[in-house]
Amino acid sequence: MKPYLANSEKTRELLARHSLFTKKGYGQNFLVDPSVPEGIVEAAGLTPSDAVLEIGPGIGTLTQYLAASAGRVLAVEIDRKLEPALAESLAGFDNAEVIWGDILKQNIPRLLEEKGVRPPVKVVANLPYYITTPILMGLLKQGNLFSSVTVMVQAEVGERMVASPGGKDYGYLSLSVQYYADPRLVLKVPPHVFLPQPKVSSVVVQLTKRQDPVPGTANPEYLFALAKGAFLQRRKTLANALAAYPPAGVNRQQVEAALEKMGLDPRIRGEKLSLEEYAALASYLGKEEK
Repeated sequence: MKPYLANSEKTRELLARHSLFTKKGYGQNFLVDPSVPEGIVEAAGLTPSDAVLEIGPGIGTLTQYLAASAGRVLAVEIDRKLEPALAESLAGFDNAEVIWGDILKQNIPRLLEEKGVRPPVKVVANLPYYITTPILMGLLKQGNLFSSVTVMVQAEVGERMVASPGGKDYGYLSLSVQYYADPRLVLKVPPHVFLPQPKVSSVVVQLTKRQDPVPGTANPEYLFALAKGAFLQRRKTLANALAAYPPAGVNRQQVEAALEKMGLDPRIRGEKLSLEEYAALASYLGKEEK
């Protein structure tokens, strides 16, 4: 069966048939331009041999395109009021199954095992913008469960994910995402392709799992603590910012000495350091053994 729902008229008809209204609290904005789900599927490189985990299928617009391209689709949806609409929109797609619940509370390894799906799977989703970061980081920390994650997010969030050291968008989210994956922007999505139209633009980001770990990260939690301390006070030098952040457990002189050993200016700001340099800093500060 071919996808048909990425259309303003058909979307309105489906919503009206089931007396549904979009819920701002769940970040519900439905795609009404077929070029967007087509672009997402292409970016994800889906084939009939792929199993897909979708988060927040809504009324099933993107789900139809996923089911038409992949071998299996598991779609996790929190809003049970969408059940009749999803039953209708997915009626002709026998390889798509809806899992009712909160993705943040799902035991994903157990879910895949119960459904007979062997990892790695591909994640493809139009993420709810209000909880993008916790969902994304929860997925990335799942290790070998996923080969790639292709998600639509708010444009400014996507730009922060792919940002490089030194830019205004570079920060804690950039480091956290890039620790686990190589991110790239694959599609820009304007507001007018949604019903209702959001007030912000969106982008599709693809995150491919890193094949090699970041050197010197035996204790990644300490690396993340350093990065968080650095970006909480961006205008301060890195040494002063970390000295003012108790979880870092260091004073200014220790940080400056470590930076000098690394060949960096001891007055450098945290936004100038790369992920690899943060890993080296954690090692120089002697916390990797803890």
